[in-house]
Amino acid sequence: MAAKFLPQDQLVPWLAELSETYRTLVPRQEGDAVVYRPFSEEQAPELRLRPTVSAKSAVFPQCEALMTFKYEKDEQDLGRVRLNIEEKKHAAPTLVVGGRGCDAAGFNTFDRVYITDKVTDQNYLNRREQTLFISLVCDRPATTCFCNWVGGGPADTKGSDVQMTALPDGWLLESVTEKGETLLNSSLLTNGESRIEEARGIKSMAEDRMEEAPDISTAPEHLLALFDNAEFWEEVSDRCISCGTCTYLCPTCYCFNITDEKFGMEGVRLRTWDNCMSNLFTMEASGHNPRPTKAHRLKNRVGHKFSYYPSIHGGNMACSGCGRCIKSCPVSVDIRAIVKKAIAAPTAAEE
Repeated sequence: MAAKFLPQDQLVPWLAELSETYRTLVPRQEGDAVVYRPFSEEQAPELRLRPTVSAKSAVFPQCEALMTFKYEKDEQDLGRVRLNIEEKKHAAPTLVVGGRGCDAAGFNTFDRVYITDKVTDQNYLNRREQTLFISLVCDRPATTCFCNWVGGGPADTKGSDVQMTALPDGWLLESVTEKGETLLNSSLLTNGESRIEEARGIKSMAEDRMEEAPDISTAPEHLLALFDNAEFWEEVSDRCISCGTCTYLCPTCYCFNITDEKFGMEGVRLRTWDNCMSNLFTMEASGHNPRPTKAHRLKNRVGHKFSYYPSIHGGNMACSGCGRCIKSCPVSVDIRAIVKKAIAAPTAAEE
């Protein structure tokens, strides 16, 4: 695979060059938040701070039209109405630059759900196939980071097409996939073979800065054993206010809602992100809600990520350890502490 060096003063020109081919999304500081926005030569991307939001909207938009529909009267038989449907498939070559490895790895969680032998979500697939990720090595992991708990790391390349390592005078770009290698065919980049060892040292130091990861391989069975333990879930959810910040910022949350918005004889079917911490998430038409309290809802969120999902998908956790749900939680609920507490809790067999 290729290794190229990008000088600091060539970052903006290089991104401008890529923007001629790709819808290029980069982190940008807006107020206190760092969010992904289309690249603009007038404003350099923010690559020092971790993005506040995940990059999932690049492939899984917060709101998207799945189809439009229109009712038309049959001119030959006015008693009949014809329904015309136009399916919407969105696909534009897209490049996401500056996310961390945990962002890119998050899409592996989506893939196991939306791209299967039985059912494939075509809108997701179209975007996924045309989206490339240039991830930045997390050289100074935050105290809320725990990617190494779930098989990742500050320099993890799973899901990335190019890995970007910050050096004192620029960045080393190393291709991970063949598609990623095509992104490095620019005259603005120089040969980076001589900087590989330097970058390797930075990655090694980043790994050393991570706290030692506990063994959470038994989390699936321990969480399942606590399913009916109301006291446990009421205790760990006591501070939660069901705001949903954790779900909206999470790179692996993939739940959605479908609504039809109708205007006269025309309308559109929309898919929007849903929030499992909302009290309406499981509200049934009858008025019954099987998850009426925040304890029920937090049990589902934690259980899904660390028990139900791995039991279905070969032990893979539905979490990339980015720590956003911890860092941005307004009441400091820590999902790591919940998982560790569940593992330490005695099961019925042990009592």
